[in-house]
Amino acid sequence: MKKDEDLSSELYRVAREKGTETPFSGQYLNHHEQGVYKCAICGTELFSSDTKFDSGTGWPSFADPADLKRVELKKDKNGNTEVICKTCGAHLGHLFYDGPAEKGGKRYCINSVCLNFEKH
Repeated sequence: MKKDEDLSSELYRVAREKGTETPFSGQYLNHHEQGVYKCAICGTELFSSDTKFDSGTGWPSFADPADLKRVELKKDKNGNTEVICKTCGAHLGHLFYDGPAEKGGKRYCINSVCLNFEKH
């Protein structure tokens, strides 16, 4: 697990200060390789490429986490559902209920900076 002082300023701002990266700027927005997306701070496996879809919103979107036990969902100060890495407490993004119906209607909208990718 990385220490906070070892995080890039952007990762610290998003993951620890609950920021958001600029839309359409993240490295995993148009990423289509098969594999798993892990927390950039602690390495916990969070999302599979099998659940990734193009939402057109400007951030990587997933229908479900790899394991619901690895993420925490809680209401933020604006009433949105925040997605947090349960292992290290990193703010990852938000959950919205406007995803494709055939994928369950959920959209985990996740900041690329909070993820690392491991190819299968």
